[in-house]
Amino acid sequence: MLENYLPVLIFMVIGLGIGVIAPMLGYLLSPKRPNPEKLSAYECGFDAFNDARAPFDIRYYLIAILFIIFDLETAFMVPWATVFRTLGWFGMAAMGVFLGLLTIGFIYEWKKGALEWE
Repeated sequence: MLENYLPVLIFMVIGLGIGVIAPMLGYLLSPKRPNPEKLSAYECGFDAFNDARAPFDIRYYLIAILFIIFDLETAFMVPWATVFRTLGWFGMAAMGVFLGLLTIGFIYEWKKGALEWE
């Protein structure tokens, strides 16, 4: 009975080996030439090597909330669209409520000025 699990064990060992060896090879073989361009602030807009308690702009969080709103919309609408005909009017109403709540969140961010970047 245990011989049925041997392929699973081999697959796990190979997966673990690749998961450990590939990043190590990348670290060991990659060129290490830091420059100011690579070390500059990338997405969040503040220096990466600064004090952890330094204040920064709240608009970063507002953009993150906006991303979550649209990410959730896509994550729920794709499966809903695949079974749309079997759900009937109940599915349509449920998606209407969901999109209504997302619209309220979007309007809130719009009123707070999250879409206006200076």
